[in-house]
Amino acid sequence: MADTVSALIDFTDPYQPEGPRLRQAFGVPREVLVARRPEEVRAVLDAAQASAGQGAWCVGYLRYEAAPAFDAALAVHPADGPLAWFAVHDAPLPWPDPVQEASPQLQWQEAMTRPAFEAALAELQRAIADGEYYQVNFTAQMRAALGGDSHSVLALFQALRRAQPGGYAAFLDTGEEQLLSVSPELFFDWREEKLLTRPMKGTAPRGVNPEDDAAQAEALRNSAKERAENVMIVDLLRNDLSRIAQPFSVRVPRLFHTEALPAVWQMTSDVEARTRAGCSLADVFAALFPCGSITGAPKVRAMRAIRALEPEPRGVYCGAMGVLRPGGAATFNVPIRTVTLRGNAARCGIGSGITSGATADGEWREWGLKQAFVQRASAPFELLETLGLADGQLRDADAHLARMAQAAQHFGYPWDARHVQGALQSVADAHTQGPWRVRLLLDVLGRACAEAYALPASLARVRLQLANRPLDEAHGEFVRCKTTRRAHYDAFTPEQPDVFDTLLWNADGELTECTRGNVAFLLDGRWVTPPLRCGLLAGVGRARALQDGHIQEEAVVRVEDLPRVEALAFVNSLRGWIPADLEQLA
Repeated sequence: MADTVSALIDFTDPYQPEGPRLRQAFGVPREVLVARRPEEVRAVLDAAQASAGQGAWCVGYLRYEAAPAFDAALAVHPADGPLAWFAVHDAPLPWPDPVQEASPQLQWQEAMTRPAFEAALAELQRAIADGEYYQVNFTAQMRAALGGDSHSVLALFQALRRAQPGGYAAFLDTGEEQLLSVSPELFFDWREEKLLTRPMKGTAPRGVNPEDDAAQAEALRNSAKERAENVMIVDLLRNDLSRIAQPFSVRVPRLFHTEALPAVWQMTSDVEARTRAGCSLADVFAALFPCGSITGAPKVRAMRAIRALEPEPRGVYCGAMGVLRPGGAATFNVPIRTVTLRGNAARCGIGSGITSGATADGEWREWGLKQAFVQRASAPFELLETLGLADGQLRDADAHLARMAQAAQHFGYPWDARHVQGALQSVADAHTQGPWRVRLLLDVLGRACAEAYALPASLARVRLQLANRPLDEAHGEFVRCKTTRRAHYDAFTPEQPDVFDTLLWNADGELTECTRGNVAFLLDGRWVTPPLRCGLLAGVGRARALQDGHIQEEAVVRVEDLPRVEALAFVNSLRGWIPADLEQLA
């Protein structure tokens, strides 16, 4: 398959998000249209539009650095590849079968150090305070090395689509580079005279449960900062569209809409117009490119700031990537959430819009949330549940299976309840005497595996140590979901043999959990446990203790509250409730 597929398009219909997707595969193109100089870009767009008008499919991109082709005042770095590239195809291929292999492992280098990030943010906010611009979209590039062959590239694309489903996913192999975009953002959809743009500005983390998730979305919709960030770009795009629109046709039919992505809520707004007679694809790009959501406002000044602060070209990231269908209908994404490969060198851009209300902590946290998709796709992992088995009887099996099913839905893993239950029951049937620890795994292809290990008697009391630093990933999906990816926990493994586990806390100083179980505190005469929003696994044992009243309520407990704690317990479904001592409390 990897030798025959040069492009894959998997786009949602922007007018019917729940309807049929535009999903097409393409082989070797009959023609390739390339622009390497600004003065060649319009001609490539004209040729692509003409080919589509004659019944061809055209798949391609514009680099961010193509901007001066439309306005010499738009400042960019020298390009690191073709400014525009389109492949012309007579017909699509059947959609290929999935690559039956796990995604390759990539170790991504940090896009930017925190001190450098804070320095850039401070410089931008000084200029915003001086009135130079209202908003600047600031980005940096993460880098990694990819091993394997072309099948590994397609396996990575599949993993990226699972990590960031829906939206406007595209794979393109130009021979010079491979582009893997799973962008959630529509740049524009142009059908006959109707032109729709849907800028994405405004971000909030997903919640830890349905109630918290709804609260996060509501907070995003009502955030003065996020709404201001969004409306600045809406106004910019209204102005851009007016350059090619029929009089009085520019409209904003939807404002401040929240869209749920796996790691974040994003705010979008719709800006649409009817284009003038004779408007060409090149005219549309001349009016809109680059999309204001990834430049800032005013666009010319914001791009000068980007050119000064970002040390390298963005490439296809933040440009445009999409398809022209037979007849000429065009749909392009804004290639955020996009990996670019050259040989085995991979890069992925991450960024956010900086306004006067931005804070270093908030923007840094947003960068972390936005890169979750590529971190998830870059290292294979399995979903995990650990159950107690005593004399052939599984403890809390239904609760564990329900939690694994939720994780499967979150990560896009196939879920066959009967298959998973069968794997678990087979182990139980084979171990009908004595206590056992059962490890249940589910891989990316939906295959379940269960194994049993002898379970030693639980300790009557355990000793815990307090983490010497916060768990940066406390609010990440690999804390909320139980998987085999545990490096963030393993970094806190106690070195002293008589210490059972480490008590963790988040960046706000709130206690969360241990690396192998939840915790309960006796505080002011009541047993409490940290709420899920502090950043912890929704443990099965914890839920049981809350239900039976052993734990009276959820409550935030901070590191500074530890001297007031009267007693402490380690809690999980495997070992139950174990009284614990903390080093400074012993």
